[in-house]
Amino acid sequence: MFDRQKKGDRAVIVLPHSRGEGDAVRRGQEFAELVRSAGAEILGSIPARVEAPNPRFYIGTGKADEVAEAVRATEADLVLVDHVLSPVQERNLEKHLSVRVVDRAGLILDIFAQRARSHEGKLEVELAQLKHLATRLVRGWTHLDSQRGGAIGNRGPGETQLETDRRLLGERVKMLTKRLEKVQTQRTQQRRARMRNTVPRVALVGYTNAGKSTLFNVLTTGGVYVADQLFATLDPTVRKIDGLACGPAVVADTVGFIRELPHDLVAAFRATLAEARDADLLIHVSDAADEERELLRKVVNKVLEEIGAGDVPQLSVMNKIDLVDTAARIDRGDGGEIRQVWLSAATGEGLNLLRDALGELLGGERIQAGLELPLEAGRLHARLKAAGAVSVEDIDEHGWHLTIDAPRSVLAPLLGDDAHARPLRDLIDPPLVD
Repeated sequence: MFDRQKKGDRAVIVLPHSRGEGDAVRRGQEFAELVRSAGAEILGSIPARVEAPNPRFYIGTGKADEVAEAVRATEADLVLVDHVLSPVQERNLEKHLSVRVVDRAGLILDIFAQRARSHEGKLEVELAQLKHLATRLVRGWTHLDSQRGGAIGNRGPGETQLETDRRLLGERVKMLTKRLEKVQTQRTQQRRARMRNTVPRVALVGYTNAGKSTLFNVLTTGGVYVADQLFATLDPTVRKIDGLACGPAVVADTVGFIRELPHDLVAAFRATLAEARDADLLIHVSDAADEERELLRKVVNKVLEEIGAGDVPQLSVMNKIDLVDTAARIDRGDGGEIRQVWLSAATGEGLNLLRDALGELLGGERIQAGLELPLEAGRLHARLKAAGAVSVEDIDEHGWHLTIDAPRSVLAPLLGDDAHARPLRDLIDPPLVD
């Protein structure tokens, strides 16, 4: 057995791909960027064509020997594989290479662990890491086979170190889950407060490094960390944006998506992803200079479907037009509906167009008018108050005298089948007058 070092950032990377995989070069570049984002130094890169995965190593035996030779030649202390390995494959590769092996899921989890800043983000990362580690607690190290015992009171069948580790890990997972539930309850209450105030909710989504955080900062002066690296933004940040035709809105910057996000990570980062799932509108940011932007948009949309946000309306934004020969503009469909906004968050070109588009999509027509409700319309009055649609109110023996100030899109769902909703219905859709 080898001494499995916990540290080490001198890496050889392995890039598995299949014969029909057309984006193998892009995937290799992206994985190399992931490795650099994690802080590792790449000493060598080895492509490996995999048509039928090897149950032992995932890559072929000959390719595993080639990697072992590269590790010895470069004196690397880490091998990073651009694929999700099974626990057995990871352990077998470590035995064969005599260095630490980390697969794609483990690498992304490590980056997230470095970038998490909020209490909630740190809890989510640790929970995802522990769930990933739980599948790796196999009998790959001799110390895990030893049993407790040998001293008075401890002799007997005892508990193996492997069983002890599993029990302690399970207890830690339970504790973290309870902590996260408490924090997420607080976040849910905050989101409900925003919903009660009828402030439209917008979430920025997109492939990582598409410029979401830069756009967020120029829209909201949010001060989010920006860097030319993958997963520069991890924790969700919510800021208010003013000056829209529909009135104020709140905008959330979410974590960038990437291919083959670990399932444990998608499940754990409910708080960040909830900002997208609960939004009224998603701003889907793409890099206009990226030749594969349509492919990456499909990757993002697939993740959105996985988290239950596939049906949320989207506004497509093509960012970084300063890197291509095109002007800022709004593309509309045959019916006049907004399709895309082209802009540059770095230079500010086209930002006013985005604000105009947001005002049009979020608010539509804003209704500001008086409304008289009888005292029997208590339920409807409560819904209007909860929605934040009432700016001024008074009450006397005849009923409520309200001043309504809210977008039509907020008022329409409040009608329901309430028998006293006729005055509000006439306000939203005035009857025709001959």
